[in-house]
Amino acid sequence: MHEVRCMLMRGGTSKGAYFLAGDLPADPAVRDDLLLRVMGSPDPRQIDGLGGAHPLTSKVAVVSASPHDGADVDYLFLQVGVDRPEVTDRQNCGNLLAGVGPFAVERGLVSPGGAQTSVRIRMLNTGDLATATFPTPGGRVAYEGSATISGVPGSAAAVVIEFPQGAGPLLPTGRARDVIASTPVTCVDNGMPTVLIAASDLKVTGYEDPAALEQNQDLAARLYELRLAAGKLMGLGDVGTTTVPKLTLLAPPRDGGAVTTRTFIPVRCHTSIGVLGAASVAAGLRIPGSVAEGIAQLSSSGSQGGLIRIEHPTGHLDIETEIAPGPPPAARRTAVVRTARKIFDGTVFARPAAQP
Repeated sequence: MHEVRCMLMRGGTSKGAYFLAGDLPADPAVRDDLLLRVMGSPDPRQIDGLGGAHPLTSKVAVVSASPHDGADVDYLFLQVGVDRPEVTDRQNCGNLLAGVGPFAVERGLVSPGGAQTSVRIRMLNTGDLATATFPTPGGRVAYEGSATISGVPGSAAAVVIEFPQGAGPLLPTGRARDVIASTPVTCVDNGMPTVLIAASDLKVTGYEDPAALEQNQDLAARLYELRLAAGKLMGLGDVGTTTVPKLTLLAPPRDGGAVTTRTFIPVRCHTSIGVLGAASVAAGLRIPGSVAEGIAQLSSSGSQGGLIRIEHPTGHLDIETEIAPGPPPAARRTAVVRTARKIFDGTVFARPAAQP
């Protein structure tokens, strides 16, 4: 039986297994086979592993010291399929990102910096950078605190994550609005390739419960068609077997935010919203001519910068984004507050490999 050192953490509104890269096989195929057995995939219940039977709880973070001058650690995110034997690195995860800094300190990759520590992180999936700052009183990571985020019970210590301007274009198609299958969309990438769509254009309100949206077969067919076409327009190629781009339905806010969202990842409807997906949504709301016009409610003083509250099925996410209007428009700064918690630290025993 294969055993490996592992830390299970909640990062934001996701949960995943965190590993040091050196504790996993160097060969990606061998590594992925091990992770499938660790998480209990493929099985819709993941009953024989760590996975929680949902994409949001079937995630892996692989962390190592970084050779990059601008980073302390490298972070590779791997999405492990639940009922399919699939491990993909085609996207980032901004929620698990919240746990990378604390994990790096816990494992001795980064020395604590006093009352609080900042860890510079290179996200290997895209090459983008982020800085996570969190409390480390007495040289130890503090997980208890007063910060709350929607979708997570109770409170915890704040992890402030700041993203510098990305190297790629904010509008991958070069346009604020495209029309796919007679449907207006905005394709935006501020850390996560995302397609914004007015919920009303897909004959839904955008306020439905995620389970109800997942059961809507007509909607699923439309979303699949839109995602395939948008993937090609955004330069992502054939996305039929990948989890990007994300599709986010927009509706007017109901609880004092800027917009209400329902996000698909890519088939399941997110019970909240991913951090990087929210960063892309927030940037898209600020772009003149996007599909968010007439839907989102932004103050005139905050048209290019400031805090945006994005409503989602279990509450809201506050994200600060500043846009340089261009042309072309560009994201100058993005920052968000998340929380993380160490759940267990020890050894995980993988399900035995299938015999040939």
